[in-house]
Amino acid sequence: MDPENLSHEPAVELSPTRRSFYIKFIYGAMTAIGAALAVPAGIYLLFPPKARKEGDYVEAADLSRIPVGTPEEISFQRTRIDGWKVTSEKATAWVVKTADNQVTAFAPQCTHLGCAYHWDQPTNNFVCPCHTSAFSVDGKVLSGPAPRPLDKYMVKIQGNKLAIGPLDTHA
Repeated sequence: MDPENLSHEPAVELSPTRRSFYIKFIYGAMTAIGAALAVPAGIYLLFPPKARKEGDYVEAADLSRIPVGTPEEISFQRTRIDGWKVTSEKATAWVVKTADNQVTAFAPQCTHLGCAYHWDQPTNNFVCPCHTSAFSVDGKVLSGPAPRPLDKYMVKIQGNKLAIGPLDTHA
């Protein structure tokens, strides 16, 4: 073709064809599907869920029923949320109340291998029967293979009620 013979006529717009309609429809559907997937993913990644520290506390006991200086094992109901699954479970804690109404709540598992320990009144110690670890009334290791003191729950005193929260990771 000779470049001099090419005419520079304006392009003629054709009316929409069935093919162009389907292509636009497919691109539009792909865009809508992409947005439907991208928006929730973006919200999940950019806006993490807020920590619910206040709602994690559960009313566990009446302080007037807990003796001073002697550990008392208490049971309470705790609601655990795992994704969309909500589970209500029974939990226990060893609670020690001092004369000035201060309260410490210990998790019921030994820090060695997670065995259940108990309060031994004659020796005034917490004793793990499985591996002979012993803990003082303030949770410190007295003997045995336990590597660290007993784990403590965070506690709040609201009037005469004891509220137990999550394990205290700063203790």
